[in-house]
Amino acid sequence: MDIALTLVVNPDYGTSLKEAEKIARECIGKTDTTSITLAEGHALDLLFSAPDVAECKTACAVLASVKGLDWTVQPVAGRKKKLILADMDSTMITVECIDELADFMNLKDKVAAITEAAMRGELDFEGALTERVALLSGLTEAQLKECYDTRIEPMAGARTLVQTMKANGAYAALVSGGFTYFTSKVAEVIGFDMDRANILEIEAGTLTGKVVPPICGAQTKLETLQELAAAHELEKAEILAVGDGANDIPMIEAGGLGVAYHAHPKTRAAAGAAVTYNDLTALLFFQGYRQTDFVLQFRGS
Repeated sequence: MDIALTLVVNPDYGTSLKEAEKIARECIGKTDTTSITLAEGHALDLLFSAPDVAECKTACAVLASVKGLDWTVQPVAGRKKKLILADMDSTMITVECIDELADFMNLKDKVAAITEAAMRGELDFEGALTERVALLSGLTEAQLKECYDTRIEPMAGARTLVQTMKANGAYAALVSGGFTYFTSKVAEVIGFDMDRANILEIEAGTLTGKVVPPICGAQTKLETLQELAAAHELEKAEILAVGDGANDIPMIEAGGLGVAYHAHPKTRAAAGAAVTYNDLTALLFFQGYRQTDFVLQFRGS
């Protein structure tokens, strides 16, 4: 089996790509390894033959301790995925929307603490969401707009990731435990084909403190992946799923390339790959894209 060990280095942490490659070659222990540069001084593939991917991952486990290095091991065949499902908050955008909304009620610290516990998997997601949304009762639609306009911005590499994959035939879905008010706008800005999230109940321009059922949580994310895989006739190996919280774990585990992005420990432990030091373009390198292949500007913006 032809296997690719992909190395993506953020040199700000003190490790060069050359140093990371030396350690990786020692892990592989093979002389017939081909190095392919994906981005000069930033990312490369080490290609080699081996009978089993799992054994290669085990052999490369020491790479997890290399500061500044994100890496993954996978078969070369089918690396470029045909479907991406992504979480929104703290994955495709830089903040947690519900925490920012709570700031308008002077409750950010309280809500953020609940959010953090839920994302670590310490609280039931649906219960935690219901509790937090109840605290937003009385917030106005004008404040929702102000929150989006002043506090929401795409994560570094988000547009490039989605647009590059779409330019190569992939379908992109934004699936969030957050709110449709934000996902609809973020999906358009980044270039997702669809979005799915929770609906805030609004009456006379004001939040009632309730979510319109059903709640979009971990099960909905998994079901969305399964629904789209069936609709597009895709196998697991053709799917990329990425997120940061415990409610992303079922979706991440169901993807052929499941990635924990700057994630909580429980999520990172469940994922097949992790991005801890780099931006979202690392997911393109993981798929074998070269930097020269990237779509760097959002078409239509």
